[in-house]
Amino acid sequence: MTVDVLKANELKKAAPVFGQLSFDDHEQVVFCNDKDTGLKAIIGIHNTVLGPALGGTRMWNYSSEWDAVNDVLRLSRGMTFKSAITGLNLGGGKAVIIGDAKTQKTPELMRRFGEFVHSLSGKYITAEDVGMETADMDTVREVTPYVTGISEDKGGAGNPSPVTAYGVYMGMKAAAKFRYGTDDLQGRSVLVQGIGHVGESLVDYLAKEGADVIISDINQQKLTEVRDRYNATIYGGEDVYGADVDIYAPCALGATINDQTIERFKASIIAGAANNQLADDTKHGIILREKGIIYAPDFLINAGGIINVYAELEGYGRKEIMEKTQNIYNTTLEILTAAEDNDISTHEAALKVAKQRIADRKNSK
Repeated sequence: MTVDVLKANELKKAAPVFGQLSFDDHEQVVFCNDKDTGLKAIIGIHNTVLGPALGGTRMWNYSSEWDAVNDVLRLSRGMTFKSAITGLNLGGGKAVIIGDAKTQKTPELMRRFGEFVHSLSGKYITAEDVGMETADMDTVREVTPYVTGISEDKGGAGNPSPVTAYGVYMGMKAAAKFRYGTDDLQGRSVLVQGIGHVGESLVDYLAKEGADVIISDINQQKLTEVRDRYNATIYGGEDVYGADVDIYAPCALGATINDQTIERFKASIIAGAANNQLADDTKHGIILREKGIIYAPDFLINAGGIINVYAELEGYGRKEIMEKTQNIYNTTLEILTAAEDNDISTHEAALKVAKQRIADRKNSK
């Protein structure tokens, strides 16, 4: 008998899914490939105890398939807790399409992706995410009913980005109330990193309240447009993480709070729309607490988007969507208070609430 001993750096080659640190007892991971359209996609279904797994589809030009797997595992897990803590009867899922959304996305590719979604018979319901538009969800809807975020004229709730931004705005105001004793953001300096659909909508809310809005993005043309539209300031420093601001709002990709950046933060509050902002949920959540930085858990305050698309499944209207999203303010205050009372990180406090709801439902079945 021959026994092969693997080195640690070889583990990911032997176990590219189950060996991932991001693998968290996911129920299903589906790899989708279509030669004719060039589709290469991965659907991650983390947990369906509370209901079908709902989560958006992200199209991104990943540097490797390994990065794509890691992203879909982390994102789908986050969706589980996002729905749970928000009180929705949904599980967590996510999909990623490997490719450049600007040059490789076609209606044929989207329809083929929709067919893969349909093959799961409703266990996974897709929606819009990075690299996607409402029109893309309309195309997917041509081949499957298991899609949300379709156009309002087609019976959907429309683009979820403004609602996502409103939830982040509510969470940010709650964090300000907890930190400063008032939720008034007038005159507060807020650095919004990433001014896509959600980031720009957040800038709009902040500008209307009179906050000192500073913006950062890799798209220089977009920076200029948003600066001029909302009278914002383009960040001119070299280290966005070390910016001397009151609030840092990450609204692009995740993991910007990591070993390389965390000691540089000068902001007293971190509250943004990006998913998986903490590269290491446990370690970095604790460090932020030790540094006295108020962290509004991402999967709590960016839940406005899923509240918006959930309306298509439950049949409630715009008024209830906004009321449910506004309640993120109250939940955020409760989480921040619980974290302080129990001397734990805010991420851990939020996770406990989400996991308890899942456990209660599982035990009741």
